[in-house]
Amino acid sequence: MKAKVQDLFKQPLRLILIVLIMACLIVFIAYPLVQIFLASFISNQELSFEGYKRVLSGGQLSSSLINSILLASIVSVLSTAIAYFFAYVFAYVKIPFKMVFNGIAILPIISPPFVIALSAILLFGRNGFISSSLLGIENANIYGLHGLILVQTLTFFPVAFLVLSGLLRSISPALEEASDNLGSTKWQTFARVTLPLSLPGIGNAFLLVFIQSMADFGNPMTIGGDYNTVAREIYLQAVGSYNMQSGAALAMLLLSVTVILYAIQKFWLGKKNYVTVTGKPTSARRLVSDGPFRLAVITICYAISATVALFYILVPIGSFIQLWGVNNSFTLDHYQYVFSIGQKAVIDTFKLSAIATPIGGLFAMVLAYLIVRQRFAGKRVMEGLSMMSIAIPGTVIGISYILAFNQAPLAITGTALIIIAAFIVRAMPVGIRSGVTSLQQIDPSIEEAATNLGASGSKTFFTIVLPLIRPAFFSSLVYTFVKSMTAMSAVIFLISAKYNLITASILAQVESGRIGVASAYCTLLIILMIIAMLILNVLTNLFTKRWTFPRKGKKDQVKEVAAQDSISL
Repeated sequence: MKAKVQDLFKQPLRLILIVLIMACLIVFIAYPLVQIFLASFISNQELSFEGYKRVLSGGQLSSSLINSILLASIVSVLSTAIAYFFAYVFAYVKIPFKMVFNGIAILPIISPPFVIALSAILLFGRNGFISSSLLGIENANIYGLHGLILVQTLTFFPVAFLVLSGLLRSISPALEEASDNLGSTKWQTFARVTLPLSLPGIGNAFLLVFIQSMADFGNPMTIGGDYNTVAREIYLQAVGSYNMQSGAALAMLLLSVTVILYAIQKFWLGKKNYVTVTGKPTSARRLVSDGPFRLAVITICYAISATVALFYILVPIGSFIQLWGVNNSFTLDHYQYVFSIGQKAVIDTFKLSAIATPIGGLFAMVLAYLIVRQRFAGKRVMEGLSMMSIAIPGTVIGISYILAFNQAPLAITGTALIIIAAFIVRAMPVGIRSGVTSLQQIDPSIEEAATNLGASGSKTFFTIVLPLIRPAFFSSLVYTFVKSMTAMSAVIFLISAKYNLITASILAQVESGRIGVASAYCTLLIILMIIAMLILNVLTNLFTKRWTFPRKGKKDQVKEVAAQDSISL
């Protein structure tokens, strides 16, 4: 019976599907990377190492790489420390309104890449509310390394929190209780039991923030000032100076750093998971419910949460201010600009994201199904190519697409296709991992029931498998849409007069000093994403409602549905 499931698509459709998917992965992932690698060694159609010499010679390009590593190191330490503190309080202390923490953790995911940076300018800039109005500091300078540390820490610590919160809650209370029973103090139990068990998660969170900080493009462009970073310098070399070889060489060095760190995260730290849940019944963890320690950590957590919330609230407020710090009168001029002159960027972004979302979501689920349920030559290569983009910075993807698709036979630069492809490639790995995890929890015999009743492979996938992995499918749709709407680093290279995007328009407004218009764009973008996520949820539920089964007798219900559907085959 197992062989029957493994050979579910042993027909022309299966071969066509595998060939098409592999071709897409080669064309939109492998081919651009090969092109950027070759471009880093070629100048005027001749072999040249000039690009790498410029980067490693100790000049501006070399300093940008060093600056990025320094910035990423500081931000990673601070973000991981704050995230671990939050996660520990979340898991060990009884506090009211815990959902606030989850809300703070989700904000950076659904918000544009400029929100914190814009708020920092509104608070601490030359006309900032705190720097100028409250403290009376003239010509305050938030731009540079200190500004980037503040902005990136507030942006990325929620990402580390998502990693650490689940890990700390999964540690078995029995080990900590045993330490307490042997006479250890709370501090000794934490230092000798809790902290060592959470080291793999700390390492993963640190590396994740480090990679994101290295690849960050929006914040350095907005608030970096004279502090050059590698992601920004790649853009300036490729677009500003049009020195593609130096930009490609710098991109390859950035790619090398992120790939090495991702490999360490996956193959070294991934193996250091300490098993504490053995299946034996254990009592629930006793949360700290009173005392000065509880009061202190609650105060700190809510102070940090209020700070993050303030940074996000300021952007909508700033969108209604005529000229922040100079003329604080109420105005709708910024929104009038967005809905008139800036209307095209809004429509283009929404249209392209709406096209990329169903394609990317379905593509990820089909690829996950092939990886988990099918056997064919080259499966490992397909899986490796599909997950490769998770370690590729957006700026590297952007410049590689310019190099790969700017000439025949794939001259698609300036078209909607190249932007949609970038959207899908950036979001695809998360959807695939989500689909793989869901499929591994589903008994293959459910699909066997449909096959035995005469359903084809495609019929089984769309009527049985896809409804059963609805949560993964929905998360893939949402993630694809959100990443597409807020994409910046990859698509900044790909926009043209024909297609513009909101994030590029925000960057243009920030560079020209029109913070109010940029704030209006950000506010509108957040509202659009929230509405779209609600609509996606409704559509996904409607799409799979017919095949939602009760917990009792799920396999029999599937067989009945498969029998009914087989009539129309």
